[in-house]
Amino acid sequence: MKKVAVIGSGFAGLTSAIELASKGYDVTVFEKNSSLGGRARQLKKDGFTFDMGPSWYWMPDVFDRFFERHGKKTSDYFVLNKLDPGFSIVFDKNDELVVPSSFDSLVATFEKIEKGSGKKLIKFMEKAEKKYQIGMSELVYKPSNSIFEFINISVLKGLFHLSIFTSFRKYVRRYFKDSRLIKLMEFPVLFLGATPENTPALYSLMNYTGLKVGTYYPEGGFYSVVKSLVDLALEKNVKIECNAEVSRINIENARVKSLTVNKEIINFDAVIAGADYHHVEQKLLDKKYRNYSESYWDKRELAPSSLLFYVGVNKKLSNLKHHTLFFDEDFDNHAKEIYDEPAWPKKPLFYMSCASLTDKNVSPEGMENLVFLIPLAPGLHDSEEMREKYFEMILKRLNQLTGNDIAEDIVVKESYCVKDFEQDYNAFKGNAYGLANTLRQTAILKPRMRNKKIKNLFYTGQLTVPGPGVPPSIISGQIVAEELDKKLY
Repeated sequence: MKKVAVIGSGFAGLTSAIELASKGYDVTVFEKNSSLGGRARQLKKDGFTFDMGPSWYWMPDVFDRFFERHGKKTSDYFVLNKLDPGFSIVFDKNDELVVPSSFDSLVATFEKIEKGSGKKLIKFMEKAEKKYQIGMSELVYKPSNSIFEFINISVLKGLFHLSIFTSFRKYVRRYFKDSRLIKLMEFPVLFLGATPENTPALYSLMNYTGLKVGTYYPEGGFYSVVKSLVDLALEKNVKIECNAEVSRINIENARVKSLTVNKEIINFDAVIAGADYHHVEQKLLDKKYRNYSESYWDKRELAPSSLLFYVGVNKKLSNLKHHTLFFDEDFDNHAKEIYDEPAWPKKPLFYMSCASLTDKNVSPEGMENLVFLIPLAPGLHDSEEMREKYFEMILKRLNQLTGNDIAEDIVVKESYCVKDFEQDYNAFKGNAYGLANTLRQTAILKPRMRNKKIKNLFYTGQLTVPGPGVPPSIISGQIVAEELDKKLY
């Protein structure tokens, strides 16, 4: 059996390991941290259980398709519930847009806000669904080695539907005028790490999966998905080692010969790097073997970093949903401070999850489990004083907008920000999501999956194809395993 090492146990690393083991490879996953899952790790403290990273379960077909490839179902590993409402957006104290799980109810909600918008939403979603079908069948599951991968009859016929060269912002405004509806429709592209102006309208497919297919929650939290992949990997005889930091990729005759792991040299026939692409190239390889220079990386447009707070409250709260977006401040000003003029935001938007509303097992009885997130420009100077400033800002606005004063009721509080992403994940400039999905960083314009100078070194994850997010990372692991299997020998 050929021996393959996978660096990193995030979604892309685990799925690539499962794929390779299914193909008959002897696979070992090396994880530098003490727990598995990469950015989707779990934090447990004083009876509270927090998802440290992803919390939105969208594109359920991607999860289902992956497990079905291996003769399994997601339901073999975790229980999935559709949230109703899916989420809400708070614009002001008495102005909240609640997104129901029923599409018919959502159409009625749109019509109530803006006359005629219900029919427009139906038309918008029909086109978004078409984009999703084309994207999932013809675009996403490609290694993007060449433009010729995308030149086929199905794609050419679908070009009219894809709206590749129209900005998301312009596209949405063709359908809707009310600012609240526009913000709701623009929100899903934030998962792609770019502003609506710089995101192709192709990604209205995100509206289809988020607003029509719906938002789901795996019981036990998103870490249940990580555990399901770990269990499947172990069933496939994948070896997984924690506290195993790879410090060097050793090359002989233009091939990976071995890895240096915790100062021990271990031979392998091939390597998949699921760790941060920039870190692997700049820190683990000699300069002559790198695909890209430091100047190349400095010119990439990164998705945001984040300031996160994991908060346990010793009382039940009111007027909250499982997922709530607080859009009571100006979206464009915050976006400008992330992308155009990087700075700590003056009046940030923020997101809050309250998983304990859905899952009684994530907090002690009578208490609430809260996670707050503020998107930030990557590379900002991160200090405890700055974190505390923004925490106080969140508490004040939460009280003003929902009537929940929790300042004196907090029993657990942990924060996570730029320097933590850098330390724990070797994340380039402390990014939280990878590369932004702009037109200039899509498909063949992303960093390549295969090292051009080393025959048996491959890359996977959110800094390469197909992009940021959990479903794309799952797909990335699948694609890179197929690439290795096809091209290694």
